[in-house]
Amino acid sequence: MGDDAASASVTPLDRAFIVVGIDGSEGSRAALRFACDEARLRGAAVHVVHAWWAIPELDQEMAPIGEERGTPVERDAKRMIEAFCLETLGDPSRGLEVDAVPVQGVAASVALLEAARGAQLLVVGSRGAGGFRKLLLGSVSQQCIHHAGCPVAVVHSGSHTSD
Repeated sequence: MGDDAASASVTPLDRAFIVVGIDGSEGSRAALRFACDEARLRGAAVHVVHAWWAIPELDQEMAPIGEERGTPVERDAKRMIEAFCLETLGDPSRGLEVDAVPVQGVAASVALLEAARGAQLLVVGSRGAGGFRKLLLGSVSQQCIHHAGCPVAVVHSGSHTSD
């Protein structure tokens, strides 16, 4: 009975997971591919996090206009994350659990650090969609490296190819 009780108490939150941040940049595509490859090796789920302030930034055309904050916006953001994953990975469900995690109203680094609590790994692109193209490491990547409570992988765009 002890074994059954222990297995019955396991929740999806107890499963190993990897967090990856996306912003629509090529760096975040490379990070997503890397995170999924790592998750397959580790038998972990992937939580794909996209944070924004007013409207999701992955696809401005899909962003709702004039809607109140809340569930409709989050549903649209979740669909955008799922579409980004499908476009980047093809069919990501090949034995892999990929969860879209939309986060509104906080800085990307804050959202990623919070989402990565208890994660096996946090994966970020080296530099996102921000304006300083010559930087080797962006501000979100730097914040994650310095403050994450788990290992952090920083993936440069073009540095990872999935089989």
